[in-house]
Amino acid sequence: MAHPKRKISKTRRDKRRTHFKATTQTVAECANCGATVQYHRVCGECGNYRGKQAVEKEVAV
Repeated sequence: MAHPKRKISKTRRDKRRTHFKATTQTVAECANCGATVQYHRVCGECGNYRGKQAVEKEVAV
């Protein structure tokens, strides 16, 4: 089994990790109600997904 002969310095370790970064979420507009929605997610306002009613929303009284 491989065993390191020398300690990896913090600089070398951090250079390797430069490509591990967070990306922003892609946001779209709901075609039914116009609310902002993440891609491939059901709309939280109206419950539609790709033009169809996916979740039945309760009406606040």
